[in-house]
Amino acid sequence: MTGDKTQDPSVSDWWRTGIIEMRPGVIRFRGRPIEELIGEITFPQMIWLLLRGDLPSKPQAELLEAALVAAVDHGPQAPSIAAARMAATCGVALNHVMATAVNMLGDVHGGAGEECVDWLLDIRQTMEGAAERDKERLLSHYLDERHADGAVFVPGFGHRFHKPVDPRAPRLLALVDEAAAAGTVSGEFAEIARLLEAELLKEKGKPVPMNIDGATAVIFAELGFAAPLARGLFCISRSVGALAHGWEQMQEGGRNKGPIPRGYLPSYIGPQEPKA
Repeated sequence: MTGDKTQDPSVSDWWRTGIIEMRPGVIRFRGRPIEELIGEITFPQMIWLLLRGDLPSKPQAELLEAALVAAVDHGPQAPSIAAARMAATCGVALNHVMATAVNMLGDVHGGAGEECVDWLLDIRQTMEGAAERDKERLLSHYLDERHADGAVFVPGFGHRFHKPVDPRAPRLLALVDEAAAAGTVSGEFAEIARLLEAELLKEKGKPVPMNIDGATAVIFAELGFAAPLARGLFCISRSVGALAHGWEQMQEGGRNKGPIPRGYLPSYIGPQEPKA
């Protein structure tokens, strides 16, 4: 609204938002003037404010920031970063490079954090009110049901490169433990994730490490973010890596670089040319 009471509500209410009030000379986010936020709050606090409507405590913001820092990049072997670098060799601008990377973050690559938050919430509900001695049995039954429904992988666990440990996960969980000890978070989702890790070790007979998706899912769940926001927050984080790689590739040069060097061709498996 601009403050003009005579304007047609069918026009002014075309878009309705509780996020920002913007009119000439005024910008307020969730009722807070932008000039009072600039220089006073951090970027993670701003993210929280826009998504949740209030400001987090400093410890909450620091835990959110840790998750965002941990997931910024995983190198060109990650499809999103490889796609960003390929886009950079095709003559597009940096915003297109970043969009290419973010658009690669689907259910398989980049979506496990959202799915893991869903699992953690489901397991918490399954275990609600259960005695400590019964949690392992309930978790085992939950996994059996999931496998019966077709779940091959447990989202947030296992890594094709980092075996037996994804180096990011223990550090993030240690921060969750510190936050739980200080009363910032409950620690219940960290406990569930560790129980899952132990159950997978029993089931597979070998370590199935919690990965970055699982560790950040624990943080997002502990902080009370809805599961779909886990993917959005991951996109914010990974876009930093996409920007860095896109810019680096632009400095290196190269034109139309595909996923494999031009001297190599993909295997052809179609019909052969008919013999004369």
